[in-house]
This record gives sequence, C-alpha cells and structure tokens, in this order.
Amino acid sequence: VLLQGWGADADDLMPLGQVLAEAIGTPLELVALQAPQVQTQGSGRQWYDLFPADWTAVPEAVERLKQRINNLGSTEIPLDATVLLGFSQGGAMALAAGCDLPLAGLIACSAYPHPHWQAPVMRPPVLLLHGRHDEVVPHSAALTLKQELGQSNQACDLFSFDNGHAIPVEAQAEMKKALKRWLDQPAQSA
Repeated sequence: VLLQGWGADADDLMPLGQVLAEAIGTPLELVALQAPQVQTQGSGRQWYDLFPADWTAVPEAVERLKQRINNLGSTEIPLDATVLLGFSQGGAMALAAGCDLPLAGLIACSAYPHPHWQAPVMRPPVLLLHGRHDEVVPHSAALTLKQELGQSNQACDLFSFDNGHAIPVEAQAEMKKALKRWLDQPAQSA
C-alpha cells in the first residue's frame, strides 16, 4: 500500500511499487491510496494541511487512514501480508497509522514524527530511509524516529544515504531486502 507525499497524487509512487514488485519475485498487489485533501498551495493532494501545519487534524487523518487500510484486508491478502510504504508526509502517516495495525512491515522514506506521537511497543518491523542532505525533512527526523521506534519488540532499521528529499536506487535496494524478508513465506524458500 503506497502513500504519497504532500503535493503529489496517489500515482506518484506507483512506478516505484512496480519496480519493487518485479524485483522481489513475490506476487504483489499494489494499491496507492489517494490523500483525502486537495493541497491548498498548488496542485496535488495532502493528508492534512502542512504549510502551515495543522497538527490538530492529524489524529482524525490517522484514524481515517487506519480504516481505509483495514478495509483493504481480505482472506486473500490479510493485513499481516501487507506492507505500507510512504514518502515524506505519507511516511509520517504510514508510521502513525501502520504501527497500530498487524502489518507485515512499514517503509517510511524521508518521514518525520507527528508532534506528541509515541510508537507502540507492539508494532510491525520498520525500515526508515532518509537522505543525509534532505532540506525538506531534515535527517535528524529519521534519528528521532529510530530512537522512538527502538523502544519496541520489533526491528527498526535506518538506511541513510547521500542524497536529499528523494528515493534513490540505493534506497530501493534496501526496500527490496526488507520486502523479501517480510513477505517471503517459508514454503516458498524450499
């Protein structure tokens, strides 16, 4: 399940999802969820107002996203076989909503913690990816997330790269490893 960043639309991460799906060899169904609000400063969508930030809107936005993800779960593809991947504002939303759901894993690219957010002790494994030269969401946000998520019983890996607010090829390699680890079933490895 793909969650776009502020100012993009649902299709923004679909090419990345297709590359990842082809690379890991595990059959995947890709779903890109559209952020519910039209961005107020140009084109694209947003999960909540960001400039200026309306942090009071975050709890409702997170609850709505959890409902949408729960509605995706089925007997064919249960939530524990689902990975949530978000970029920037979508990464913040992926962590805020996904840590409370029984997912296979979470990938947050150039993400940040919402104010007053606390990661639950019981949560899915997380892969954080962040550019050391990110001028939109500082790399320090990833370090804060790593520390907050480190209080859990699950893994939280941070992959930092020499780039800005982007998802470079070397970050995609880390995503592929995580997806294979989280989605490969023991019967398939025989």
